Amino acid sequence: MKIAICDDSIKDIQNIVQLLEEYKGLHKETEFEVERFTDAGGIKDKVQQKEFADIYILDILMSDTTGIDLGSYIRKVRPKSIIIYITSSDDYALDAYEVQAVRYLLKPIDKSKFFEALTYALSIIDVKKGPVYLVKTKEGLVPILHSKIEYIESYSRMLEVHLTDGRQIKSIFLRKAFEEEVGALAEDRAFMQVHKSFLVNMDCIKRLDGSSVIMESGVSIPISRKNAAHVKREYLLFVAEQYR
Repeated sequence: MKIAICDDSIKDIQNIVQLLEEYKGLHKETEFEVERFTDAGGIKDKVQQKEFADIYILDILMSDTTGIDLGSYIRKVRPKSIIIYITSSDDYALDAYEVQAVRYLLKPIDKSKFFEALTYALSIIDVKKGPVYLVKTKEGLVPILHSKIEYIESYSRMLEVHLTDGRQIKSIFLRKAFEEEVGALAEDRAFMQVHKSFLVNMDCIKRLDGSSVIMESGVSIPISRKNAAHVKREYLLFVAEQYR
């Protein structure tokens, strides 16, 4: 995966690169290379040669053009491009919306907001890699690849989605029952509800241990007594299917 940065301030580029490296350190499964540009011409040359980045992080106020014009150019050639704006002015938020940027961040960069923007951008890319589950959060719908979900826990009418990289994503208050909220996931052969409050990804099970499931992360998840025989049978069938 490739991320392209365009900013006429070398210092700001270095700051963004440092944040990207820190993000990569926190998310070991995330790999990307970074291209740096101090003017729009360099990115335009790459786009003309069909050498696209997956994510473009653009400044807006630059000496040779605006990030809005550059974003519009990128969008015209490659409509599915993901664009994040980072700028010192909030005057162009509406223009950024029209370019369909996924985030509009102000300098100095807030680390937590930058990390959230990057996570969201990566989740959009993930949508193209396989089936996704949509989590309703206070920031909006967050798409997550099925393969990145270790298990989901329900409590206080909310969901906590535990990912294979150790992160958790919490939903907003939900009106539907747990079974309805995870219904789309339950249709995936890899997922099984082992307890009234837990749905697990069987690909992430380390072992069954009596009345609990031990996940690859080491977390122990209870198995309801009435479902014990069913859980054991379904898991053994699932494992057998993987070796056919």
